[in-house]
Amino acid sequence: MEKTFDSHKKSNAFAVSITALFMALNILMSSFGVPVPGGRCYLNDVIICTAAILLDDPKAAFTVGGVGAFLGDLFFYPTPMFVSLATHGLQAVVICLIAHKAAHRKVTFKNAALGVAIGAIIMVVGYSLGRAFIYSTPYYAYLKLPYQILQAAVGAIGSLLLCFHGGLLKAFQKIQQK
Repeated sequence: MEKTFDSHKKSNAFAVSITALFMALNILMSSFGVPVPGGRCYLNDVIICTAAILLDDPKAAFTVGGVGAFLGDLFFYPTPMFVSLATHGLQAVVICLIAHKAAHRKVTFKNAALGVAIGAIIMVVGYSLGRAFIYSTPYYAYLKLPYQILQAAVGAIGSLLLCFHGGLLKAFQKIQQK
């Protein structure tokens, strides 16, 4: 019985550590972006989508995506921080649920691709609505829309390449088994 407790404790420590690592990477990637008309294009979507594919806990995915983006915005550009919390949090949860639950815990490329595609739509729609609300004009949201789509596509494609072509998913699963 004691051995089970130690194994469970190690598993929890691993999950918390990985969640914290991805959240820190999300905050780091929120600190800089490529300048585009109407703002910047950030690469933190790659981290959010990758974490959501790898993590099998929707709460951990929300923490990485929503809370990580919220803190990144709080530190570097606080205006859209609540939009980031809701949008990236929902995006990460949906990706996690589709990638893991639809496949009965076994992540497949098909389910991960479906998850990141739906997550990209959530991100684009969420930020477009958020910008229109925050800045009180739909024009600003339209101006930024092509770059939001680009950011979502880079995040989706980058995460799929890292997880499946780069072997990150297999390495992550191997580490989890130890």
